[in-house]
This record gives sequence, C-alpha cells and structure tokens, in this order.
Amino acid sequence: MKQHQPIFLVIGILIASLGCAMMIPALYDIGIGNKQWVTFFVSSIFTTFTGVAVFLANRGQPRSLTIKQAFILTTASWVALTAFAAIPFTLSTELNMSYTDAFFESMSGITTTGSTVITGLDKLSHGILLWRGLLQWLGGLGIIVMAIAVLPMLQVGGMQAFRVEGFDTAGNILPRATQISGTLITIYILMTLAALVSYRIAGMPTFDCIVHSMTTVATGGFSTKDASLGAYDKASYEIIAIIFMILGSLPFLLYIKMVKSDHYAIFQDGQVRWFFAILAIVTLLAWMSQSGGGHRVGILEFRDAIFSVVSIMTGTGYATVYYDTWGPFAFTLFFFTMFIGGCAGSTSCGIKIFRFQILYETIKQRVLTFTQPNRIAIPQFNGAALPASVPGAVMSFFFLFFVCFMVIAYLLTLFGLDNMTALASSATALANVGPALGPITGPAGTFQPLPDAAKWILSAGMLLGRLELFAVLVLFSPAFWRD
Repeated sequence: MKQHQPIFLVIGILIASLGCAMMIPALYDIGIGNKQWVTFFVSSIFTTFTGVAVFLANRGQPRSLTIKQAFILTTASWVALTAFAAIPFTLSTELNMSYTDAFFESMSGITTTGSTVITGLDKLSHGILLWRGLLQWLGGLGIIVMAIAVLPMLQVGGMQAFRVEGFDTAGNILPRATQISGTLITIYILMTLAALVSYRIAGMPTFDCIVHSMTTVATGGFSTKDASLGAYDKASYEIIAIIFMILGSLPFLLYIKMVKSDHYAIFQDGQVRWFFAILAIVTLLAWMSQSGGGHRVGILEFRDAIFSVVSIMTGTGYATVYYDTWGPFAFTLFFFTMFIGGCAGSTSCGIKIFRFQILYETIKQRVLTFTQPNRIAIPQFNGAALPASVPGAVMSFFFLFFVCFMVIAYLLTLFGLDNMTALASSATALANVGPALGPITGPAGTFQPLPDAAKWILSAGMLLGRLELFAVLVLFSPAFWRD
C-alpha cells in the first residue's frame, strides 16, 4: 500500500477540488432562492472532507511517480472523480435518480461524452444544469492536461509522437503539469468567456449562455434544453457553436505556442489541415445525402448538415435536427463520422485525426516498398520522421478500438438491446460523442430506457474511450502487477 501513497495524495487533492466546485451551483441556487442548494452544500462538504482526509493521510510522500503509478493514477482519478461527482445527482429530490443513473450521467459529463439519462431539462433547477455544465468544463480541462503531460509519456496509442520536453518521464508529470497549467487554464477560460459573450450578444438568455459556453468549448454537448440547441432554432447560435466546437477540437498546445512565440503555428500544422479537409468532405456528403430522406438540398439543409457534422465529428453531440432520418446513406455516414474525432491535445475525442495521418503514411510506405524495393521510405508526421514505435502503436490502437467496439456492442445485445441500438450506443460511448443513432438513444431520445447493466457497460466504454484504451486495459494484465 505504501508504494501507492503518491497516487492517493493526488486523488485526494482532485476530490477536494471537485468538492469545492460543488459550492458553485450551491451558491447559484442560494442566489436565486432555490431550495436545491442544500443538495450541493451537503455534497460539497462530504466530498471536500473526504478529499482533504485522503490528502492528509498521504501528506509528506514523494511527489514523483513511476510509470506503473502513472497508469494507475490516470484511471483511478477518473473513476474516483466520477463516483463523487454523482453524489449531487443521487441526492437531488427533483431527479430521484438511482446511483447507476447518477454514475452514468457524471461519467458522461466528466468524459465530455454528452449522453444523458435525464429528461425534462427545460424544467430542472439551475443548480443541476450548472453542475452538468461544470462537469464537462472541468473534464475538458483535465483531458487537455492529460493529453499533453500523461499519455505521451505512457506511449498510449501512438501519443508518444507528441512528447514535450520535460514530460519524458513519469517523475516530471506533476511539476511540469503545474508549470504549463497557468497558460493552459488562461487560454481555456478566455475561450469560454469568448463563447459566453458571443452567445449573449446573439440573444441567448444569460444562464443558458453560461452552460452552453462551457459545454461547447469542452466539446461536451450537455444543454439546458431537451431539444438541445435545436430548441432555439437560431442560425446565429449554431454559427457560434460551430466556431467554438472547432476551436475546442484543435490542439491546445498550438494555442500555447501561438501565445508565446510562433503566432502561425496552428496554420502550419498538418493535423489541423487534415481536420478541416475531412470536415469539409463529410459536410458535403451529409448535405447531398439529405435528398435520400426526402429533403430538398438548399441553404437551410447545408446549415443543418455542417452543424450536425461538426457536432458529431468533434464529439460534442449537440443536435438541431434528427439527422438519422435523412436516409440510409446519411445514417451510415454519421455512424462512421462518430469514430473520427478531433485533434490530439484537444477536448475532442474519437480515434483522433493524427492516427488517420499515421495510418496513411504507413500504408504509403508499404506501397512504395512494394513498388520500389530498394527505396527507403520513412513515415513522417508534420515533416519529421516518426519514431519507430509509433506506427505499430497506432495500428494496435485501431485494432483494439474496434475489438472493444464489437465487444461492448455484443454485451449490450445480451441485455436486450436491438442490434442497431447496441452498435450505435457502443460507438457513441467509445468515441465519447453523446447521442447515438436510432429512436431510443438517437438525437430524439435518451439512454434512460436502457437496463442498468447496459448503463454500467456504457460507462466503462466512455472511460475506455476517454483514456485512449491502453491506459485502462493495461491494468487488467497480470504482468502489470508483478514487481
């Protein structure tokens, strides 16, 4: 147990911080005279006390981490935060949620997935709605830090291609994460404020602006309305959402570079160019595909297409139309778009653009080797030769991703889900998208009708997808636990 004390030290700090965050919706409810403030006040006291107790019990331990400890911390911290974040949902008298539903909702929030089991959002107290938005906002920030500081060092799924000087060893994670967090948090807050102001200028009610600005930048998708942004039916809101969903899906490390020295870094990045190229192609296909569902193809339909594609591809999950009714081709297109995701080092999710780049480079190398056996072809990424371990790691990730996808879908069918709902729900959980496809869990439905066992499976799928598979699955290897 002593070797795990640095892990408990960090988890204690994170839990205490989460408890402090619970005071924000409590104070908001007090300010507007809502009696639901008691729910968050009690949850905050309990969570903060537990976090501080865990921290004090492990205080004085070294703050460096081994590789094994870093793996354990990555998964354990996400599970612990989700477990405590579910407490306000469980205690809320207006929700009357089981702990299973509360855990699912908080896992969806903190992983920025956006799937929900809650209906009647339009009538919920502001505290609950604010807490859902805060969960996604905090989860998005944590994801960025993890993508920059932790996953490259753990060499998860080819993420070692993004190693930053000072993050090469596990022992450097905590001090270097602290150093970079100042600039990162500032950029994240400024982007959120810009989204908030933009929504407000466009006419959105102030409270809705607060929640939607947090969930847009975090590419999470939780809304204050059952009909999501479709409840407003305003083009200006959708344009603002598109802009900030895209900004949240680009590498935040490039924003830091732009602020500090290289002002054109984001325009020179190959991953960003691929992101916009894929986005444009899929949008065009989605726009044209609407004719298959009996829709005409015009300007309004283009607005629906680009919003839906950006929302699904970035993993945000906002909805304005029922895109799964556009015909078989559109249904298939959106199903595969779920898997793509945004850029590495962003709040976005999915397989990530850089892995498709590396897959392309690897295939190109093989083709050149076949056609010109004497030629030396080295896969490149952003103009630099890839480390030898990266292509293999990316191929392994692709394989494992689709194995996990099929396993989760199969398990869901065992609990009564039809094949379409099982496949779509598995995809949206593993890719952290939010709404799936079809009448039950699609943009017109929720995950509430699913049995409890299916919700636990999907919660595990969200965690797997958010932590890039390997960071979780390695814990199930007996070899990992041997000294």
